Amino acid sequence: MNNQAFYRQRGLSIVELMVALAISSFLILGITQVYIDNKRNYIFQQSQAGNLSNSRFVSLLLDELLSKAGYRRVPDQDMSDAFPASTALSNHCAAFPAEAAITKLKSTAEVGFCMRYQPAMAGEMICDGSTTTLASETPFRYPAQSENIHVAIKFVSHASDLNKGVISCVSDKGTAAVELLSGIADMQVEFGSGLADEKRLKSSSPYKKAAAWSDSDGIVRAVRYSVLSASAAGQRDFDSLVLTHWLGNSATDSAERLNAQDNRQIYQAAVGAQAIRNMMP
Repeated sequence: MNNQAFYRQRGLSIVELMVALAISSFLILGITQVYIDNKRNYIFQQSQAGNLSNSRFVSLLLDELLSKAGYRRVPDQDMSDAFPASTALSNHCAAFPAEAAITKLKSTAEVGFCMRYQPAMAGEMICDGSTTTLASETPFRYPAQSENIHVAIKFVSHASDLNKGVISCVSDKGTAAVELLSGIADMQVEFGSGLADEKRLKSSSPYKKAAAWSDSDGIVRAVRYSVLSASAAGQRDFDSLVLTHWLGNSATDSAERLNAQDNRQIYQAAVGAQAIRNMMP
């Protein structure tokens, strides 16, 4: 009898099992929540790092390109001889006025700018991957006008995904547009126009939207740009202050597209301005 009672009492009761299961469930739920929070933070940090990298790269890229605008191999060459009025790259760019190194895109619905400069040497790489050719690399020899490089920089939005917008480059020496940077949700470009008789910016309100620029505004002396980078979808659990500020300064069609395509992405804005140094005194 005693042995049978002893064997019947070995092990855990159903109550003890239920209590242990309840405690284990709470521990598992807590650990799972910690894992989810850590994963969310990791994804957020990675997305922000990607946006920050894009913002830095686009600033370096555009500043380097704009530093070439209006470059002349021989500094004493007259601007009217180096850069006469031109309709080069006319499929993408508006006409270049005489002496101008910057002009707007042909279509007012597109965002970006066009620029031109002289090549410094033969074989110089252009942003679309093509290379330059020179009839002669003799120092201090004026290059032929046909050797001038014309480049169009464009923002191309995606039909449904803000993370897949790109900035591309096309030149009159290449054959097709080449993607320079992806992950771009939107872009804005403004021109700083100069006085007709002086090589400086207008003293008041010099900047205006590139699409609204006209020859009567004078030679473009500076370019100001803003670029909005976007992460992959589903990375944000709260309202984006960056997006809210951007929408407040966007054209109606751009704001509607961003609102329609916003899918909880994380955003980062980069802003820069570059004086066209080769157009200044």
